[in-house]
Amino acid sequence: MPTTGLPGVLVYTRTTDYRHESIPDGIAAFRELGADHGFAVDATESPEVFENGLAAYGAVVFLSTSGDVLTPEGREGLRAHCAAGGGFMGVHAAACTEYGWPFYGELLGARFARHPALQPGTVLVADRNHPATRHLGPRWDFTDEWYDFRTLPRDTVRVLASADESSYDGGGMGADHPLVWTHEYGGARVFYTALGHTREAYRDAAFRAHLLGGLRQVMPAHAGGPPTGA
Repeated sequence: MPTTGLPGVLVYTRTTDYRHESIPDGIAAFRELGADHGFAVDATESPEVFENGLAAYGAVVFLSTSGDVLTPEGREGLRAHCAAGGGFMGVHAAACTEYGWPFYGELLGARFARHPALQPGTVLVADRNHPATRHLGPRWDFTDEWYDFRTLPRDTVRVLASADESSYDGGGMGADHPLVWTHEYGGARVFYTALGHTREAYRDAAFRAHLLGGLRQVMPAHAGGPPTGA
């Protein structure tokens, strides 16, 4: 299904619960990153893609999905993609997805619990030895919903950045509030960022570099993806 001859990236945006108005902006950002960096991008809301096999894709991105978005056959298709070494990336409301499927929660690393009002705040960048964060300073001012999670994922993931709850109102996790992390699960390299609520985020150069860095990490080298060290 890729739109070029290259194995590429599947951006999945199906929602059965809240739908973010920034989804079209996110799709456009991924497509432009693909055009600029030489990888194919397809966007879909069709669960049948997962049922038919994902061999054409080096990475799958759940971009602000919500609710139950996969059929039982599609769940097995995503599981098989991971087992084969395909990459998985979740953006923002990907954490509000497939609450009834334990594999997905473990794949992503944590599930959404709540968020305060949209407002400016500060991201604390803890690990700059990663393509998604190496372009950032130790503090990154951003406007988002500052997701709280049902569990603290730190014991099972590599946390790259956290929320500074003193920089905004309504945080619910305290001093240890991961927002961006990576790990390996089910055979897949996984990257998740809780950022990406607003339309403006996807036009922000630093945020686009953050997304590209996540893709660089999860995309298998044999899939023709961007080089991980670039």
